[in-house]
Amino acid sequence: MKSCDYQQIDPQALRTPTPQPPAHHGGGTGSEKPEQPRRPRRKWEVFPGKNRFFCDGRVMLARQSGVLPLTLGLILVTSVLFFIFDCPFLVKHLTTCIPAIGGVLLVFVLITLLQTSFTDPGILPRAMPDEAADIERQIDNCGNASYRPPPRTKEVLINQQVVKLKYCFTCRMFRPPRTSHCSLCDNCVERFDHHCPWVGNCVGKRNYRFFYTFIVSLSFLTAFIFGCVMTHLALSECSLFKSSLTHPPTAVELVICFFSVWSILGLSGFHTYLVASNLTTNEDIKGSWSGKGGEDVTNPYSHRNIFTNCCSVLCSPFPPRCVAGGTGAENSSQPFLVTSYCLFFKITYALFSWLSA
Repeated sequence: MKSCDYQQIDPQALRTPTPQPPAHHGGGTGSEKPEQPRRPRRKWEVFPGKNRFFCDGRVMLARQSGVLPLTLGLILVTSVLFFIFDCPFLVKHLTTCIPAIGGVLLVFVLITLLQTSFTDPGILPRAMPDEAADIERQIDNCGNASYRPPPRTKEVLINQQVVKLKYCFTCRMFRPPRTSHCSLCDNCVERFDHHCPWVGNCVGKRNYRFFYTFIVSLSFLTAFIFGCVMTHLALSECSLFKSSLTHPPTAVELVICFFSVWSILGLSGFHTYLVASNLTTNEDIKGSWSGKGGEDVTNPYSHRNIFTNCCSVLCSPFPPRCVAGGTGAENSSQPFLVTSYCLFFKITYALFSWLSA
């Protein structure tokens, strides 16, 4: 597939002309200082959308954070109650490793949750007016003066499979493959999976691996706390009902974990299936490659191998930012944790590619 079929905006085109300082005249006193040139506007300052950027565009938040505070609250409250009221009893009667295991899982859950919430999911820049006019002029072959909206689809070939690219009337461009427009964030997101209110952000190409590790680690944490709470109540001298009454914090943990562990485990299993099949939630819900419409179609992005699909989704090189970053030097700078994460998955991806070959 040629990249020119859905080529995006040249980053150099986003820079505004830098004002030149006024020239000095010989009759001046020399006390006036020349006007300092303004810095070029960043891409995230130029393009509209319903997102908020901080730290010079390195941290992104959705305009509507959803129930992210509730997610953080449930995780922290349950974990704090577990460490205060259950860990001392379990350390005394079982082993001292329980607080260490719980602490490691909690830290991993919080890190991956914040990375999912604050990372640019893969927002694509909107077309500039000149580019949008050029696209509409190329696809409008009528030649009359009356307005005719451009076609909504454009066919490209990916792995011998015809894929239709839809035209986004908001961003005024043909969406690249697997890209969809999020109505809540008002942006086109590359490899759009879904908009998750629990993390307060879209889940796309740049933060899906963080989202997947978050729900998997949260499944382990919830199951671990649920098992420890049940063990605490079982080892108590009273019956299970009386133990719940005599230990109200433990009963609160039991209720929260009981009603959440099943949904979290189910969500982790569903996304494990998506990763193994190299699908997105959006594609699975719409049945894009299931042939429900009677068409003989297959998933052109699947490598027909579970391990290769997992490495392709989770271990591929970390893609650069298209909107959230500033200049090229800023885009190349990654936090140490993200850089280490990408290096690990690059090595894993290369290893599995060599083994599958």
